[in-house]
Amino acid sequence: MADERTARMRTLIVDDEPLAVERLVALCSALPDLSIVGTASDGLEALRIASECDPDLVFLDIEMPRMDGIAAARALHAIRPAPAVVLVTAYDNFAVEAFDLDIADYLLKPVSTDRLERAVMRAQAARARAGTVAGGQGDYASEFWVSHRSELIRIAAHDIEHIEAERDYMRLHVGERSYLLHQTISALEERLDPAQFQRIHRSHIVRLD
Repeated sequence: MADERTARMRTLIVDDEPLAVERLVALCSALPDLSIVGTASDGLEALRIASECDPDLVFLDIEMPRMDGIAAARALHAIRPAPAVVLVTAYDNFAVEAFDLDIADYLLKPVSTDRLERAVMRAQAARARAGTVAGGQGDYASEFWVSHRSELIRIAAHDIEHIEAERDYMRLHVGERSYLLHQTISALEERLDPAQFQRIHRSHIVRLD
């Protein structure tokens, strides 16, 4: 039993709507992999609680007073080891800033049990990858979230064949498909592992293999 409790992800839930917090707490409490360590009503309170309870996973509402979920996610990412972050929102038109964050998953309200379970699995995988990075692999992005047909999809960095700049966006070519990411080529180049990707032109990056 002690091993099972140790393996649980210490979870912080952040939302300015009490009913939303109550619902997510109920859903998370039913999952054996999670242990609720606190709740908060805005980003500033979330950072204070996170500094005290050292969560493994944080569910963050995007639109909140004082400090929104985007700003809070950036601040949480600076913590070492950083918790996995799942953004939660009632709207499918996510803020552009959210696309560039190293987020484990995005959930749309009302959150369903099945979708929550998938988010937890992704958060566990993100924490495992973060541990590998901390072990000396370099702080490079292993995946990207892109907007596609009114939803967000995950693109693994190793699946990207080449990248080309289109004004304020980068087009990621994955097999026969391509996806737009709101990012400058210089910023994206810094996030890519130079052992895997190389910039060969002012507007082109290719995967070396």
